Amino acid sequence: MMLIGIDPHKSSHTATGIDPTTNSDLGSVRIDVSFAGYRKLLAWARQWPERQWAVENAEGLGHHLALWLVAMGEMVVDVAPAATARVRQLSRGGRRKNDRIDAAAAACVAALHGDARPVQAETHADSLALLDERRKNLSSNRTRSVNQLHALLRALLPGGAPTDLTATKAAIILRGLRPVTVTDRVRKSLAKDLVADIKRYDAQLADNAAAMDELLDLHGTTLRSIPGIGPVMAARIIGRTGRASRFPNAAAYANYTGVAPIEVASADSSRHRLSRHGDRELNSALHTIAMIQIRMPSSVGRSYYDKKISEGKSPRLAKRCLKRRLADLCWRTMTRDERRTTRTRAVDDTEAA
Repeated sequence: MMLIGIDPHKSSHTATGIDPTTNSDLGSVRIDVSFAGYRKLLAWARQWPERQWAVENAEGLGHHLALWLVAMGEMVVDVAPAATARVRQLSRGGRRKNDRIDAAAAACVAALHGDARPVQAETHADSLALLDERRKNLSSNRTRSVNQLHALLRALLPGGAPTDLTATKAAIILRGLRPVTVTDRVRKSLAKDLVADIKRYDAQLADNAAAMDELLDLHGTTLRSIPGIGPVMAARIIGRTGRASRFPNAAAYANYTGVAPIEVASADSSRHRLSRHGDRELNSALHTIAMIQIRMPSSVGRSYYDKKISEGKSPRLAKRCLKRRLADLCWRTMTRDERRTTRTRAVDDTEAA
């Protein structure tokens, strides 16, 4: 099995072929970042029928090439830049550094099976992550426009507009305004533009939620059956998690989301403190779900919260316990959905054959 290391840059990529048995450099090629360059790279690599690609920083500059190679049926692994830096430090060469050496270092790490991670083709989780990122940008822009509208209405109206301002309410208020000064007329004109912007953002957010719902239906997830999880929250959890099966157990997933407490022990003293690490977006989503369930008197989450309070825990600690329980539930639900999807695809492939 030949290993081909890739050192990616914005405008060019350098590939180096490494024999894993002898760790010898068998050749290198430099290509432009284009589809023509990709085809040239693949044609060069076909001199080795059995090969594996090791792309340095496949989540960054090497992302497009890595996904293109996977789509072409190639075996690709991702190597962290820190891992290749360690290989360069420990290897011979007098601290030299160039693209060919970096590419060889990536292949060496992959050969040692130290920090290499298989690159998977994009799935529905990546689509949901894109929709979630778009939704966050739309929500941020809408909030900014609403704040600007409030500022203008404070200058046009005594006391300003109500806090629960909507585009419809703002349009009604503006229709009743009769500005006298030139400056107030400019304010009203700008306020009309902001109302139009808010209406557009509302429509885009509705379309975004509908697209999430459609993808979730296509995926067949059961996350939405959990109280407090709607289409937007389910899309965020799946999009930020990716493949739930990559976590060996629920504890690993809880650690990834930052809801697992950190043990601080020394000699006979042992305590746990709040984790500030992990995916903060997932942590925030679990916090929102926990707060929703606490406000639902008949929910299982509220019963669990009340149980922890009766055990003597403070409301804050009881909420943290609920977040951990919700992380476990989400992980079990997503892994169960993945297994069901895998079985369904296997049956379909068997019937097709």
